[in-house]
Amino acid sequence: MNSEPLIFEKSRAGRIGANLPQCDVPEQDIVELLGGDNLRSMLPLPEVSELDVVRHFTHLSHRNYSIDEGLYPLGSCTMKYNPRINEKTASLPGFAALHPLQPVETAQGALQLVYELQGMLASICGMDATTIQPSAGAHGELLAMMMIRAYHRDRGDTARTTVVIPDSAHGTNPASAATCGFRVKSIPSNQKGCTDLNALRNALGPDTAALMLTNPNTVGLFESDILEICSLVHEAGGLVYCDGANMNAMLGITRPGDMGFDVMHFNLHKTFSTPHGGGGPGCGAVSVKKCLEPYLPIPVVTRSDEGTYLLDENRPCSIGRIHSFYGAFLIAVRAYTYIRTLGASGVRAVGENALLNANYVRARLSKAYDIAYNSPVCMHEVVLSAARQKQANGIRALDISKRLMDYGVHPPTNYFPLIVPEALMIEPTETESKQTLDEFIDIMLKIAKEAAEEPELLRTAPHSTLVSRLDETMAVKNLDLRYEALFAGSPHSTVESSS
Repeated sequence: MNSEPLIFEKSRAGRIGANLPQCDVPEQDIVELLGGDNLRSMLPLPEVSELDVVRHFTHLSHRNYSIDEGLYPLGSCTMKYNPRINEKTASLPGFAALHPLQPVETAQGALQLVYELQGMLASICGMDATTIQPSAGAHGELLAMMMIRAYHRDRGDTARTTVVIPDSAHGTNPASAATCGFRVKSIPSNQKGCTDLNALRNALGPDTAALMLTNPNTVGLFESDILEICSLVHEAGGLVYCDGANMNAMLGITRPGDMGFDVMHFNLHKTFSTPHGGGGPGCGAVSVKKCLEPYLPIPVVTRSDEGTYLLDENRPCSIGRIHSFYGAFLIAVRAYTYIRTLGASGVRAVGENALLNANYVRARLSKAYDIAYNSPVCMHEVVLSAARQKQANGIRALDISKRLMDYGVHPPTNYFPLIVPEALMIEPTETESKQTLDEFIDIMLKIAKEAAEEPELLRTAPHSTLVSRLDETMAVKNLDLRYEALFAGSPHSTVESSS
C-alpha cells in the first residue's frame, strides 16, 4: 500500500450535516422500542458536516476510472461513450416515473417505444421478431436455448440433445446450453482462428439441437465460411444461434439473419451505448426468425388494428416469463434514443468506424507485439499476444497491463480468448478519436521497449497507483472488505482496514 494520509476519519465532536425539525411526538426510549437484543452497544456514528461528506465522496470518486475520463480498450466489452441525450430521455417523467403495474392504457407511449425498438432491432439483424425481456447477454443466450429446446420438443424431435460450440466461444455459451439440459460438444478453431469446417461436419448429427457461434468471433475475425456453416447445421436438422456480443462490428453493414442465423441476442448496454460495468445495468434483447417467434417470452408487446399497444399473454407455445414485468425498460429507452439519433446512415457509420479504429491499432502495434492470427484485417477488436515478450524476458500480458496503469490508461482484456497465449484483447470502439488512439498506441510501444530494456519495471508495476500489485489469488480467495476502526476513547483514533 502506498503511503497516504488516512481520509476516512473525518469525525469531529459537535459537527452536524443536517438540522432536523423539533420532534413533534413524545420521545420514546430506544430500548423500549427495539429491545435490548437488537441494539449494539458500540456503534460510534461519525459527526461530520455536509461539506465534509461532499468532499469525502468527491475525493473517492476521483479514484475511479470511467469512460468520461479516458479510453476503455477492453476487448469484447464494447465500452463506448454514452451520449448524454440518452440519459436525458431516460429521465423524462413519462418514462422514469412509470409504475410496472399501472394500466396498459396509461402507458401507451412506453409500449410504443418498446414495440418500435423491437422492430428496429429485428431490422438491424435481419430477423422477424424481438423481445427485450432478458436482462443481460447471458440471459439472452439462456432464452435462445430455451426456445430452441421448445422448438425441437414441439416437433417431437426429442433426440436433439447436443449443442455444438467452438473453443473460442464466450464462457457463458456452454454454461447457457448446459443450464437448459443440453450436452455441450466443443470443436476446435482452425489455424486462421475461425470455425474448422471438418470438425463441424464430424460434430453434427441426429442429436444436434443447435450451433452457438459468435460472429465476428472472439479473436476479432469474421467467419468467412458462415453461409456454409449455417447450411451444414440446417441440413443436420439443427438451428444456429448468434452470440451478438460483437454486433458493433456489423451495424448497418451485414445482418446475421441474412447469413442463416435463426436467433441471436443483442447487448443493448454495449452495442447501443447504455452505461454498463460492475454487473449492470443491461439488456440482452433476443431476435428470432419466424420459426421461433411462437416461443418468445410473454407478455409480447403488440399493436392492434386500431393503433393501440397491448401486452399479449395469449401465446400457448411461449416458454413463459423470464423477467419480472418487462425487462430493464429504461435501458430500452436509451437504446431507442441512440438509434433514432443516428438514423440508418449513422448506425452504419458506427460499424465502419469501429472497424477502422481497430485496424489502425492493429497496424501500428503489429511490429511490437505478436498478432494472434495473421488475417489481412480484423473486425472491431484486435487480439495481440505478449508471447514474444514472455519468451524474451519473462514479461506476461498481466505485466504489460499493470504497467499501463502507471500511465493512467485502463488495461485491455487479458488472457481471453483462451486459445491465444498471453492474450491482450483491444477494442477501441468507434467513439475514440485518432488522437486518443495515438496516445494509447505510443504508450503501448513505450511499454514494449521497457519490456526489452527494463523488464523489472513491468514485473513490479504499477508504481503510481494507490494500491500496488496485489496477490490476486489471495484477494479472490480471502477477500475482506470490512472497515474497522479502533476507538480508544476518541472518535478519531487509529484506523485499521482488514482488506
